[in-house]
Amino acid sequence: MKTIKNLLAFVGLMSLAGLLIFAVQDAPSDDNLEKKIINDYNVYALNVPENLDFAGEPLPLENPDILERMDRELLVNTYWQSNGLLMFKRSNKYFPIIEPILEKHGIPDDFKYLAVIESGLQNATSPAGAKGFWQIMKTTGHENGLEINTNVDERYNIELATEVACQYLNKAKKRFGSWTLAAASYNAGMAGISRRLNDQGVSDYYNLLLGEETGRYIFRIVALKEILKNPDKYGFNFRYKDLYSSVPTFKVEVDTAVTDFVQFAGRFGINYKILKLHNPWLREKHLNNKSGKLYFIEIPKEGFYSIP
Repeated sequence: MKTIKNLLAFVGLMSLAGLLIFAVQDAPSDDNLEKKIINDYNVYALNVPENLDFAGEPLPLENPDILERMDRELLVNTYWQSNGLLMFKRSNKYFPIIEPILEKHGIPDDFKYLAVIESGLQNATSPAGAKGFWQIMKTTGHENGLEINTNVDERYNIELATEVACQYLNKAKKRFGSWTLAAASYNAGMAGISRRLNDQGVSDYYNLLLGEETGRYIFRIVALKEILKNPDKYGFNFRYKDLYSSVPTFKVEVDTAVTDFVQFAGRFGINYKILKLHNPWLREKHLNNKSGKLYFIEIPKEGFYSIP
């Protein structure tokens, strides 16, 4: 018996040694590993399209600095693949909400890409306090009729926020006579753009010396426009079913106070979390509504959420 145990132990040790030798032999050397990485992953320079425009206004790509700045944004956004894929997914969900509002106000369709670079198509909050898809400051929201208080912040209502963005952009276009400058002013402010134009004695965006953020602004918008319109060209592969889509909803009119939105949600067969997902502008679990204002609260149709 002892002899058999010793024999089995010897066989086990030899098998383990063989596996270790095989693993060591199978592992690529540093040189081979480097070759494998090079063969399996490649980063390519991109051709900057010759005829790029923003809202029908062409980019002067014959100027070397303009070409380089455009090239930079195409490279950055093409090779930030995870973020790019998210933008494809989210744009399928939110562009159908934004597009008709832009059209109603006579704003070029290209401005939907401004929302992409402002917020990544989500209800973001900036360090300066700008909020929502369109990154609207509190003062701008108040000036354009949005309700902003502890109960309600309509900057988080994508439809109302898009309306406000359109009002601003039409004012800026009237002031500057250019959609490109109107877009730049969305970042730097109308007063800021006017001051720089006067100080530098120029009349268009591409001849202005600007800071890093505003100087990249239009190029980032145009890069996202180019990529989102041409996924195959820039190496993004997905199926339609991979994209996000909106859950169908119906609107409930409320013109009174609501003491508890948890109970309110329950009356429609949903929970508070789902109510908030569809109405992020409701900031608290109750609504004072002393003025009797009419609100429209979105409720998802049945069958789209599994609720215990």
